[in-house]
Amino acid sequence: MDLTLTLVACALFLVLAIVCGWRGARPINILKGPRLIPWRPLMMICVVALMLMLVHLANLLGFQTGNPPRY
Repeated sequence: MDLTLTLVACALFLVLAIVCGWRGARPINILKGPRLIPWRPLMMICVVALMLMLVHLANLLGFQTGNPPRY
């Protein structure tokens, strides 16, 4: 992935994590019944994907995040 696509993915996962966190924190409406979308796990999936994209972005910018080569 190039730098532009990585930045777009970071922004997308950040917005999705914020929206899922907001939806998951809303009070339960008993009259509507149970929620059919698990907002909290979706928020955590977006946060993990965002962290992976941030590490990938750091690698694209020249920082080494893995183990150094052995030989």
